[in-house]
Amino acid sequence: MKVVKLADVIGTEHDVKNEDNTWNSRRLVLKKDGMGYSVHDTIIYAGTETHIWYQNHLESVYCIEGEGEVETIADGKVWPIKKDEIYVLDKHDEHLLRAKTDMRMVCVFNPPVSGKEVHDENGVYPVDDSDE
Repeated sequence: MKVVKLADVIGTEHDVKNEDNTWNSRRLVLKKDGMGYSVHDTIIYAGTETHIWYQNHLESVYCIEGEGEVETIADGKVWPIKKDEIYVLDKHDEHLLRAKTDMRMVCVFNPPVSGKEVHDENGVYPVDDSDE
């Protein structure tokens, strides 16, 4: 059994902010934990737009605070997102994530991430072939 406290992650190498300062991801469960998925507590900052395309991961995102929207690039469809709703990127959907207010999200990735990833120029997390 393992217990992870958010307070113990904040300020560590697993508290990751992107260069554009549109999000802050606190990685709670990682590849090294051997669960087959990773769990992140992520803040998406109000008034921002982030281009994301998880070509190598599937992601489920549960909004626990705030309001925003997701636009899927392939069809231009806009999905409003608010507290107590989940969206599932089950087809490696390229998308734009926009926050009207600060949004706090619980994100689950399969396969899991190692903890230090940031999006590349295409909004992708690279494949992590390491054992950690």
